[in-house]
Amino acid sequence: MEDRIKKIEEEIILVKDRNKKVEINKAWEISRIRAFSILVITYVFASIALYVIGANNFLLGAIIPTLGYFLSTQSLPFIKKWWTKNYIK
Repeated sequence: MEDRIKKIEEEIILVKDRNKKVEINKAWEISRIRAFSILVITYVFASIALYVIGANNFLLGAIIPTLGYFLSTQSLPFIKKWWTKNYIK
């Protein structure tokens, strides 16, 4: 009986550790630091790509994909709520 209780306690610890990791990953996915980092990386790489292909105003042109990413992250919570509501039906 004592071994069984010990095994259950170990399993509970494993589940709690897993839940903690899931919570951390979830927090990262919605963090502003992550979103800002992706905005900067998108802008830098778009600028480089536009410069390499010889686009005029490559720094200004790189704003378009960056804004596209930003707007998509702002609209996704709304779309997720709508999808979740309709998926449950």
